[in-house]
Amino acid sequence: MRKVAYLTDVEGRWDKLLDFCASNGPGASLVSYDEARGLRVADDTVFVFGGDAIDRGPAGRKIVATLLAAKRAQPDRVVLLAGNRDINKLRLARELDVRPVAGTRGELLRAIFSRTMGARDAFEHRLTELTTEGRPASDDAVVDSWLEDIGPAGAHTSYLAAAVLAHREDETLFLHGGVTAENLGVVPGSAPRVAGVDTWVRALNDFYAESMSAFVARRCAPDGAPLWQKLLAYQAPLPGTAFNQASVVYARPGDTLGNPMLPQEPVIEALRASSVRRVVIGHTPSGDCPAVLRDATGFELVLADNSYGRLEHGSRVTIEAGALRIEGTTLLDSGEREPVVCELRPDDTPSSLVGLRDAATGRLVKARLGRGDYLMFRALEGRRVEQVAATETELQRATLVLAR
Repeated sequence: MRKVAYLTDVEGRWDKLLDFCASNGPGASLVSYDEARGLRVADDTVFVFGGDAIDRGPAGRKIVATLLAAKRAQPDRVVLLAGNRDINKLRLARELDVRPVAGTRGELLRAIFSRTMGARDAFEHRLTELTTEGRPASDDAVVDSWLEDIGPAGAHTSYLAAAVLAHREDETLFLHGGVTAENLGVVPGSAPRVAGVDTWVRALNDFYAESMSAFVARRCAPDGAPLWQKLLAYQAPLPGTAFNQASVVYARPGDTLGNPMLPQEPVIEALRASSVRRVVIGHTPSGDCPAVLRDATGFELVLADNSYGRLEHGSRVTIEAGALRIEGTTLLDSGEREPVVCELRPDDTPSSLVGLRDAATGRLVKARLGRGDYLMFRALEGRRVEQVAATETELQRATLVLAR
């Protein structure tokens, strides 16, 4: 059984990748980085990057190049999951291959990023990165750099071609968005549902690989429709919503505010029937540090995207011998900055409070703080969160229920 180190949703933030590499796992880092060797993964370890390498910081190209180099250097030790922010850039191959009806190419790309990709500052971040690289930095240069990156042999295309939609490692399933009743066993363009998690993962990844192959070759149907269009639809929210529960890339396991919730019981039962007892995802922000949800059987859902948190750093999720360990830092409502170091073993389930919800307040018992108290979390309107500490005595007096 290999050790696992997991990071997700760095979104162009080089500092988040470096912070993760500085310390992950007890003792020596399982994944490290230096300028000479790049990103390296320790023996008997697999590094899973959960997707969304770009968009919200000025180092997207560098991160993509670093992750791709690591995958090529240690292909059996590095897994790259394709996130929606990564995949949706395939749209640019056609959307930028036109003369704008009004305005410039730069104005067109700015509009695409801000209005349809949720990446308001991505254009400016690319300008900054081109300047850092010593390349020409103008609106046209940004457009040209993206057309280069998504060319058949471009850096972004090569990165996506090396990625997958799903990965299983022993009893843990890794997805970017999540598993739901709507997407479990479903493969775009195929029917009926696929039975068994392993068969489903292979079929999803085959669909993805075929779509990427079509994109590289720019293959189209007789009517002119691109043969990678199903992948673009699969990774996107449904029109007029922020959800696509039929997609493992864009599903969100929570309510409209972002309070995380366990999958439905039949989904958990189907996963357990295939000996999967843990799902680890990104995509849905959940505060400063990873969130863990657990049910009475020991099933775990881990959400590790800390985008838009009060603190954005390289949150650490590691798995060793069946034990889950999460590390990070959180900023409490009181203003205190607290370390989070929480380890959960399969036999902890009967006594663990982590992963349950306070029925009275709706707060999730998110993790154990380094000082021994518990971190209580609740998502609020406007991407705000509530993060407070509670003692074990206080929680023993509360009514704790499953996070459904």
